[in-house]
Amino acid sequence: MSNHIKRLNAPTGWRIAKKQNVFITKTAPGPHNKNAMPMVVWLRDHTGLALNMKEVKKILSSRSIIVNGKVCTDPKMGLGVFDIVAIPKMEKYFRILRNKKGDYVSVDISEEDAKTRLCKIADKTIVKGGKIQLNLRYGANILVDSQEYKPKDSVVLNIAEGDGHFTVVDHFPFAEGNVAMIIGGRHSGKVGKITKINVIPGSISNRIYLVEEKSGEEFDTVEDYTFMVGKSESVIKEWGIEE
Repeated sequence: MSNHIKRLNAPTGWRIAKKQNVFITKTAPGPHNKNAMPMVVWLRDHTGLALNMKEVKKILSSRSIIVNGKVCTDPKMGLGVFDIVAIPKMEKYFRILRNKKGDYVSVDISEEDAKTRLCKIADKTIVKGGKIQLNLRYGANILVDSQEYKPKDSVVLNIAEGDGHFTVVDHFPFAEGNVAMIIGGRHSGKVGKITKINVIPGSISNRIYLVEEKSGEEFDTVEDYTFMVGKSESVIKEWGIEE
């Protein structure tokens, strides 16, 4: 299997120069799908902290980059929406988001904000011993004691401990009146309050109707593009994704 793809075929959300070179590193299988942005692209093409793959590997081998509370050493590891990237030696902290063009952007956040991350619940199962397991959108699983959590809800995890055993510190249900961010489609990057959830029988995705927080514009999107980010208002303020 190839470790590279042609730049012309790379996802547009990576925001890379298409004709600078022929090939670019392919995202390795991991917590996100193949459209996730590889760490090497983030370090070299987005932040400018490295000039080439050799420098990227040197940075990662020094264990200087922490993604969602875990040290990252793989230059092909994919970064997705709401991932937290920390560089403690530089006192730099970032949240990965999508702008209104659907491109990945890195938003500066505080060290305190970098201690938690938002996760969407993909599924919920009962495991051995009758415990409730939440299957999160980025591939992780956590055990909880309450039945209040449901698929399509979002939870805020404490990732500061860095041992992989995260705890839930907040919960945003997928419900009318709560606030969601759109992470795909032509409304990508918008944040709005859900006014109506139109459940459509069959295989067609449900339609979600929202009012944008900033402009008051009414719009609708499919259910898969919604990511809950708050109740009465968004808990994330430093959007910075207008470009």
